[in-house]
This record gives sequence, C-alpha cells and structure tokens, in this order.
Amino acid sequence: MTEDAEIGIFGGTGIYDSNFLEDSKEVTIDTPFGKTSDSIIVGNFKSKRIAFMARHGRKHTIPPHLINYRANIWAFKKMGIKRIIAPSAVGSLKEEINPGDFALPSQFIDFTKTRKGSFFEDDKVIHISVADPFCPELQTTVISAANNLSIKLHKNCTYLCIEGPRFSTKAESRFYRSLGADIIGMTLVPECQLAREAQICYSSVSTVTDYDVWAEKPVTAKEVVRTLSENVETTKKILSILPDLIPTNRKCSCEKALEEASF
Repeated sequence: MTEDAEIGIFGGTGIYDSNFLEDSKEVTIDTPFGKTSDSIIVGNFKSKRIAFMARHGRKHTIPPHLINYRANIWAFKKMGIKRIIAPSAVGSLKEEINPGDFALPSQFIDFTKTRKGSFFEDDKVIHISVADPFCPELQTTVISAANNLSIKLHKNCTYLCIEGPRFSTKAESRFYRSLGADIIGMTLVPECQLAREAQICYSSVSTVTDYDVWAEKPVTAKEVVRTLSENVETTKKILSILPDLIPTNRKCSCEKALEEASF
C-alpha cells in the first residue's frame, strides 16, 4: 500500500535529512520510469503529512544530469502529493544577488541537453504550458515565510538551468548574463515541468552559493558546500514554517494543467 502525503519536499544540495518530521517511516515506491533518487521519508509535521526525498541521494551520489526526475515526480504523484517545495543551490548572475541570499525563481531558461522532459512518449502528445512555470499560490507562501523570518529573498528571478555536472566557462557565464538570467543551476529543469505535467503545484527556493565565473572568481565545489553549510539552518527554518502557511484547498490552475495540453 502506498503511503499518502499532502506535501512533497525535494532536499537539494546540503539538505539530506528529514529530522523535522515526527512518526516518520521510510518507503520505497516502484515507478514505470525506474528507481527514485532515494527512498522516501514520510511523516507528520504539525497538521500536515509530509514526504521528503533527497534529490541527489542522501549521500549525494547522483549528479544533476543523472537524476531520474520522472521517477521522483511520479512517485510523489502516486502518493497523492498536491504540492512540492524544492530547495536548491544556485549561482548568481547579478551583482546585487549575493552569496548567502535566497532567490525565488518565477521563470526559467533551459540549457539542458539530454534529460527526459515529459511523461508522455508513446500513447499521446502533450504540449504542457509553462508560460508561468511555478505555482503562484505556493510562491506567495514562500514569500510570506521569508518575510516572517526576515530573510532576504530576491523575487521574480529567472533561473538558467544548465546540464552539468561541470560549472560554466567564463564565456558561457557572460553569455548567460547577457540573456537576462538572474541565477544559474542544474536541477530545476525538467523537475518543474514534470510537476506541471503531473498537475502538482511546484515552487523552488534557491540558496545562492557563489557568483558563477563572470565575476572572475572561479567556482569550486568546496565554495558551494561552505556557503550551503552556513545557510542550511535558514533553509530548514523556511521549510519548518511553510506547511502551516500552505492553504488546505488549492485555488490555482495547476491541477487542471492537462485539460488544454493535448490535441
């Protein structure tokens, strides 16, 4: 029997545990798309039933380009999850977005190359709308959480998603800046568009770890981990108050995303 939950959380780089959940249990869900990144921890947080999965695995063994995004989203869908909160680590493409800040993406630019971006491959063609890729109701909730905690959050950011796992060259980084992107990362796509196909509300919360290489400061994994470790507790504080702020009933259009997506 599949364990049910209301809210799903994908733990990004630096967020590998679910110790804020009570009466938790570990479940494994088989999917038509293969194995999920890790088993799923399901438990209670105040009045909500929460499911947690480490996007890269609990020991960070899965690089961004090899994450089985379809299996992860499909498993959450099978559990009855209606909303997904997705913390992640990003680089900054703007001087005013500093390492240590938080960013809320409202748009994305996709520079990934090899990833499976749809559940529908054989039986029908789906043209999902991602004109506004993120749930506005969830985004309002994230903004409220940041305000309640007096956390600096850059809103309405454009997230440029690259394939990874390598970091950008200087030429690439300058090019990405010229496109008007604000932050750069490796995991948002296709995760957010698959959530839309699954008719699940989705919002990302991004921790800014570095200035990418346009600022003539080479990016290293050690630098990313150092900034993340300093911000992990803040991210957990955001996650700890979000469930109570999320309304019980959805008033957005995410649950109707497939109604006009096929011919």
